[in-house]
Amino acid sequence: MNKKLFIIALCLVLLVWGESAGARTFKVATYNVQNLFDLVLGGTEYDGYVPNSRMGWNRQTAAVKYRNIARVINDLAPDILALQEVESRRALVSLRDSVKKKGLSFPYLAIADKRPSAVKCALLSRFPILSKREIPVSEEMSRNILAVTIKIDGSPLLLFVNHWKSKRGPESLRLPYARALRKAIDNVPFGTDFIVLGDLNSNYNEWTTFRAQDRLNDTHGRTGINHILGTILGMQMVTEETLLKQKKRRLLYNLWLELKPTKRWSYNFFGLKGSPDNMIIPEGLYDNTGVSYVDNSFGRFTRRYLFRKRAIFQWQRARNGKGKHLGMGFSDHLPIFALFSTHAQLCHRKAGKSQRNDILFTHLPP
Repeated sequence: MNKKLFIIALCLVLLVWGESAGARTFKVATYNVQNLFDLVLGGTEYDGYVPNSRMGWNRQTAAVKYRNIARVINDLAPDILALQEVESRRALVSLRDSVKKKGLSFPYLAIADKRPSAVKCALLSRFPILSKREIPVSEEMSRNILAVTIKIDGSPLLLFVNHWKSKRGPESLRLPYARALRKAIDNVPFGTDFIVLGDLNSNYNEWTTFRAQDRLNDTHGRTGINHILGTILGMQMVTEETLLKQKKRRLLYNLWLELKPTKRWSYNFFGLKGSPDNMIIPEGLYDNTGVSYVDNSFGRFTRRYLFRKRAIFQWQRARNGKGKHLGMGFSDHLPIFALFSTHAQLCHRKAGKSQRNDILFTHLPP
């Protein structure tokens, strides 16, 4: 066995040993479920999701949608799941019930429902929720950011669940989300363990990918995910080394850098692959106190049934997604996930980048 494989195997042994010693390793995931609407007319629905209309969003098609998304969640087996594009608490409870029928139980839930947006951020958890609040965004008709603190073996973990404005609009529409989130991060006590996750509608390296697109770049090269949140320093992405050497403790690390470049995508729009779904962490998740990140555990959930003809098998509607519901498909996004632990990780940054994250950690027990 070569040295790299030996160290990875040692990490897994240590994780199992930690479980037996009373510590816990758990999986956090985020998934944009693509328009999970309920069947009650609330007045904010997209036209295609008005219940029992000619578009075919009815009990039968909704049952397929919920069942399919539940299958993904059950196979992914997260302990904490951030969700985007959930219409209501009713829809969230229905999804939780569908997941439970397949064997996975989430006793705790939260949703950002103070603002009457068509779709909202939500969260399912197997651990108790200590607190929940919503972070308003100044932009009119924006979706609130959901901030949830969860208790895991006595250690609190704060999650900021996001769904920023889509790229139908320019970057200036996403900056208010980044500013509101940055302010919330700066206001948490020093040493707080937190994760920024969700659909930011921004590539991990947005500052380079949007420059040549005048339609998007109306901010003179400034981006929310990179410049405001602090995932770049100068002209370079923040690495783990940069994160841990910083003095002002303002920089954040995007876990997409754990994967080789060809795998850094969770969305495929007409052949254009991107990483709108993100998981971003502070240096505090490397300090071996409270909650810690299990290095190299980040990955995408890529079961074969989520693809059709080499494309993501999104929820199907006629007329290129504008017509009647066809009652098949999943979501236009892939879930992403990472492992965290409540015991000191002896394998932090020792094994190198395994590049096997899609496989190695997908089937670990929750």
